[in-house]
Amino acid sequence: IIMPGGKPTMHYAIQCFGEPGVEIIHPTPAFPIYESMINYTGSTAVPYDLTEDKDLKFSADKILSLITDKTRLLILINPNNPTGSFVEKTEIDKLAEGLKKFPHVTILSDEIYSRQIFDGKEMPTFFNYPELRDRLIVLEGWSKAYSMTGWRLGWSFWPEELIGHVNKLLINSVSCVNAAAQFAGIAALDGSDDSIHEMMEKFTQRRKLIHEGLNSLPGVECSLPGGAFYAFPKVIGTGMDGSEFCKRAMHEAGVAIVPGSAFGKTSKNYVRFSFAASRDNISQALENIKKMLG
Repeated sequence: IIMPGGKPTMHYAIQCFGEPGVEIIHPTPAFPIYESMINYTGSTAVPYDLTEDKDLKFSADKILSLITDKTRLLILINPNNPTGSFVEKTEIDKLAEGLKKFPHVTILSDEIYSRQIFDGKEMPTFFNYPELRDRLIVLEGWSKAYSMTGWRLGWSFWPEELIGHVNKLLINSVSCVNAAAQFAGIAALDGSDDSIHEMMEKFTQRRKLIHEGLNSLPGVECSLPGGAFYAFPKVIGTGMDGSEFCKRAMHEAGVAIVPGSAFGKTSKNYVRFSFAASRDNISQALENIKKMLG
């Protein structure tokens, strides 16, 4: 189903399965819409905390241990926003195998960063598991791979039995994606992937720059992002939590970053940097923050 961006898929999926008395498992930290929508439906949010792992990755065993008879929906984001972490196929295989034992759980796999994975690694999409297809929702789109965020154009895969219901939600809320954006999406798909490869070459250079630069700052620890274009360093070693660090970075260093608390309660000691910026700007930002920290 073609959607105006990725958010309608999040909204409709959680609306389809969420209600008081049921549980929805989700990552934290994560894109804020997920937990917000779970709470909106009156469901019980059951988080799995990525900050428990030094590389901010989720564990198949941890997720499977959270499933109960009340679980209706499992949300996965890989690669993750805001952490930039990427979970590889071996762990996804383990999770998919374990999910076979829980046929009452539907899977929402957010794969919007599938074309932005580093080190030549491939996306372990849930389309690889046909035995889960009848309870799988995949969120994808044009925003990240083709830099078309403002065009509001996404697509999602749904179990056949849900398509009619989701179409009703779509038609009665946003009607459809505007025609101009749809034609632009077709042009992107029909065109060359050269722009994606060029973008990833630049992101690879920027990732190295920001990862090394952040780890050189006193009191800052940053894992190496495996996908997307975010770095998510822990800054509590500076004597500041994420919110205070962000305020000082803005007012004293002229650098706009996002506190980890915007993405979940357990990440208050983290901040999110985007490296979708020029190398010059990243270098200047790092230098300014270094001066700020004294």
